[in-house]
Amino acid sequence: MATISRFEDLKMWQEARVLCQRVFAMCTSGKMKNDFSFRDQILRSSGSVMDNIAEGFERDGKKEFIQFLSYSKGSPGEVRSQLYRPLDRNYIEEMEFKQLYQLSERVSKMIGSMMGYLKYSRYKGTKFKVEEPKTFYGEGFD
Repeated sequence: MATISRFEDLKMWQEARVLCQRVFAMCTSGKMKNDFSFRDQILRSSGSVMDNIAEGFERDGKKEFIQFLSYSKGSPGEVRSQLYRPLDRNYIEEMEFKQLYQLSERVSKMIGSMMGYLKYSRYKGTKFKVEEPKTFYGEGFD
């Protein structure tokens, strides 16, 4: 398995980014563009998915990554719930609703799979790597 050194290389982050882009496109076109309160809420939810994946990855520890993935996993559920409002208000068509709903479900499942993998992985994270102590030869330590 290849080592992933950047969160941008994670497929779940890439898919979360697509979700965020698709939600943004929905929010900035048609009838929904003037519903500022709702638009801001669903944009924050969709952005939170990718942001929490990134933040957890950058923490460099398995437990923290799992914790942030848990936060991230909740956000696609929030997006799915919020998608019913534009559907019910006739802001979007049923087909767009289904596509976004399925994308958010896929992202949620990918995050859940990563959480399961990490739970049983022996990898602890880069911040827990133990290095040999360095000898300090400074003034008064000859």
